[in-house]
Amino acid sequence: MKIEPRRTDHVLGDASSWRGFVLHGEDHGLIRERAIKVAGQIVPDKGDPFRVVVLDREGHARLEEEATALSLIGGRRLIWVRDGQDPLLPMLERALDGAADNVILIEASGLASRSKLRSAMEKRPDVAVIACYAEEGRSLSAALRTMFDAAHIRVDRDAMAWLSSVLPADRAVIRQEVEKLILFAEPSAPLSLDDVQLCIGDTRAESLSNATSSALAGERAQADAAIERAIADGAAPVAIARACSYALLRVLTVRHAMDEGASPSEAERGLRPPLFFKVADLFRTAVRRWDSAALLAACSATQELELACKQTGAPDYALARRHMARLCFGPRAFSA
Repeated sequence: MKIEPRRTDHVLGDASSWRGFVLHGEDHGLIRERAIKVAGQIVPDKGDPFRVVVLDREGHARLEEEATALSLIGGRRLIWVRDGQDPLLPMLERALDGAADNVILIEASGLASRSKLRSAMEKRPDVAVIACYAEEGRSLSAALRTMFDAAHIRVDRDAMAWLSSVLPADRAVIRQEVEKLILFAEPSAPLSLDDVQLCIGDTRAESLSNATSSALAGERAQADAAIERAIADGAAPVAIARACSYALLRVLTVRHAMDEGASPSEAERGLRPPLFFKVADLFRTAVRRWDSAALLAACSATQELELACKQTGAPDYALARRHMARLCFGPRAFSA
């Protein structure tokens, strides 16, 4: 059964009602996090060798055998399959049609929409098929708030907005960064933008900020060096696209205010979060260089870049680098 996004939390919270789970999508960290949540409801100790068996690609041939075996100490067994693909389908169907009540959990990152495995499992009422795609916008902000709320940590709005713009599209990395902030935070005071930038001021986020600021200011050499540092530190193409969108929107905010009669300093004071001093000169150069029409066109092109990077098999890093080069070239690269 295909599970709609709004029902995902409910289904994951009632994992014992299902015979199987297929977790698919491009966010490997989110797939693993949800798999761990399912496993924890089926078997209290995920390291129990009598009730949990993990099958990597080399062990896929044992799926049917393990799925029909009974636990020596009682209770349902969990057959946890990683790197699931279409060749598993015949064995999986026989296992699910058998008399055993064990739970089969399949991690299937990158499973195509036309996959036979995915299509067949979506038709079964006893198997939950859940998409695990990179979170963005409101869904990313909601996920971050859920993590912080669970630890009873408050975060300022500006800090949350900055976090949402720089964190990569990988739940595992997001979880690591949030845990770092939780350790850093004091329960008596909310995390401020300065706190978050100090703690998450890793080379990836700093390099992305430098890359986008340099590109919009026309500093090609600086932008190229910064984006290569960010990629070397693990920045994903989608994260690069989002960093570009964030930088463009901030410049556009100031340009709009100036178009309506505000002075540059007045328009700049309206930015939330405030302008970071390390990129202030580059930002002001970008404001002088770009007009509102060109910024809107660049924003639209950046949204197209993010969508293109999410397509399976796309040359996403090449697309991201080309887009950065267009931003360096300036408004003329986005003229009609």
